Amino acid sequence: MKIVVIYKSKTGFTKKYAEWISKELKADIFKSSKATREMLNEYDTIIYGGSLYASGVIGIKLITKNFDKLKNKKIIVFATGASSSKENVINEVKDKNFTPEQQKHIKFFYFRGGFNYNELNSFDKFLMTLMKNKIKSKKKEDLTDEEKEMLDAYDNPVDFTNKKYIEKLIDYVNS
Repeated sequence: MKIVVIYKSKTGFTKKYAEWISKELKADIFKSSKATREMLNEYDTIIYGGSLYASGVIGIKLITKNFDKLKNKKIIVFATGASSSKENVINEVKDKNFTPEQQKHIKFFYFRGGFNYNELNSFDKFLMTLMKNKIKSKKKEDLTDEEKEMLDAYDNPVDFTNKKYIEKLIDYVNS
């Protein structure tokens, strides 16, 4: 079985998971910018990883636009984000990124990544500052635990990555 891991990572958390997965499965690994549809045809199992950006998996169009040509392969997508894993959030991500037909063929995993404001590009920093200001405008007693964590993370980068999170994905590929 020939396996490839393709990823798009803005701040390094997705890249870390992609490298762990590639090593565990002895799979080829490429940045999404180097991947082509023709290249994907060479593999039996395709694993794509991207960070979440407003519930969208960055770079996922590589998979969704070529889905009809890939659906006879084992397709796995993982996304990383700073939030903890919640079923309603995961379902929202799947619904936003994949059609019902694609959801039948694509196995989806969510891994907690982290947040490092200093690693963001200027536009993303601007958007995150808007979000920070919106959160700060709330009364302290009305903040959720996640909002409190996010405010703290602006000044203190957080890394929630953990190699154990990939175990279910590895088991799925090997099944």
